[in-house]
Amino acid sequence: MDFNVKKLASDAGVFFTRAVQFTEEKLGQAEKTELDPHLDHLIARGDSTKNWTEKILRQTEVLLQPNPSARIEEFIYDKLDKKIPSRTTNAELLGQHMLDAAQEFGPETPYGRTLITVGEFQRKLGGAERELLQTSAAAFLNPLRNFLEGDWRTISKERRLLENRRLDLDICKARLKKAKQAEAKASAAPDFQETRPRNYVLSASASALLSEEVDKAAHELRVAQTEFDRQAEVTRLLLEGIGSTHLNHLRCLQDFAEAQTVFYAQCHHHMQDLQRELHRSGPLAALDRSVKPSLLFCSRLTFLPVFPSGSKLAKQPEALECSAELRGIRKVMLVFVLSLQLISVYTVPGMDPDWLIGQRGNEKGKVPVTYLELLS
Repeated sequence: MDFNVKKLASDAGVFFTRAVQFTEEKLGQAEKTELDPHLDHLIARGDSTKNWTEKILRQTEVLLQPNPSARIEEFIYDKLDKKIPSRTTNAELLGQHMLDAAQEFGPETPYGRTLITVGEFQRKLGGAERELLQTSAAAFLNPLRNFLEGDWRTISKERRLLENRRLDLDICKARLKKAKQAEAKASAAPDFQETRPRNYVLSASASALLSEEVDKAAHELRVAQTEFDRQAEVTRLLLEGIGSTHLNHLRCLQDFAEAQTVFYAQCHHHMQDLQRELHRSGPLAALDRSVKPSLLFCSRLTFLPVFPSGSKLAKQPEALECSAELRGIRKVMLVFVLSLQLISVYTVPGMDPDWLIGQRGNEKGKVPVTYLELLS
């Protein structure tokens, strides 16, 4: 117990002297040992690496998991060294809701079939997103986090130790400087007012004590300088390892970009498949197959939709010349517009700019411009 008390008192004394030295340096009342310029550069690069790594890590986590509550939950599981439970992605949840809704509305209805189709592809998108999250965490997030929680903690610890060694060195320098000043002052002004031998003995004894104090301070300075140099070298070696850290993070960044490329390629592929599936088996395509071609063409091969009464296009003379079979069948005309059929169109002099001549094989007629998507 006595040893612990003495050690605690000694540590408290060292802490106090370091605090005094640090305060005097900040106030400009004490000299400060400057570090090597190369070491200063390494320290600045290390601080920059640490700061930007933290920002990139946090923003990547936000990108991959926008929900802050989920990120906090994953952080707690990580700190408790427990496995993070599998979480359903938003796309998978949406797909499941669509499938459940299709069962409620009836899977044989056009809306139900489309819900099933889209829901299955949403689940595929969710699966691709899950793979991206897992790959990104293993290939990119974990290496960045390991650097901050491992290598950088070691570097920070050695840097704090280096700062303490520098403060001890400056304290020893100041102590040696004061001892030399006291010795020089005593040597420059000896006391000759008293001629008794006792005074000469006391003066010689004080001079010896001052000389001993100078020697002791010089020895402490040499020890402090050695420890400071050794710690500076250790810190320099650790900071030079930042270069290899950059190379490691470069490979991790490339892996992350590759994972994103695969993810977006999968999403593009799934959406193209979904689009083809909708066009092939969707309700509009089924309606289009159920309509005879004669319903799409009137007796004069004119393509005309039914417009509300009083509209400008409802007064077109061509609308009166269309066959009675086409009148009132607005949905048929919408099927024609949405069925993605390819036709050739052209115009003739004097023709209304809202209409074009459409031709498909041997059939041709007038088509409203607003119902067309010109490819070239």
